[in-house]
Amino acid sequence: MVTSDCVFCRIVAGEIPATVVHETATTLAFRDIHPQAPVHVLVIPKAHHADVAALAVADPGLAGEVLATAAAVAAAEGVAASGFRLVFNTGADGGQDVFHAHGHVLGGVRIGPMVAR
Repeated sequence: MVTSDCVFCRIVAGEIPATVVHETATTLAFRDIHPQAPVHVLVIPKAHHADVAALAVADPGLAGEVLATAAAVAAAEGVAASGFRLVFNTGADGGQDVFHAHGHVLGGVRIGPMVAR
């Protein structure tokens, strides 16, 4: 399912440009337009799911493909060996801004604590 009012669905459809770094039949990875680290790539399922929890329930296999794509991106970006963070924000209180499941691959610098205090 693709939702016309979802920015990530529109990227998948080619209506909005993105700097794609990896693509499979079911996933897409592209650079974040407001990077928070030297490597900041978003990994999404091409099918619309509101968040990672909904994705995991609806299609566990696709959730696994998103994780495999994130690992491939980390390797291709040169951060797999030194370490990277994979973040899925879920819901408004979790910091999710775009309600299409997506993971952030962050690396290229030592990442700070999990939660700012």
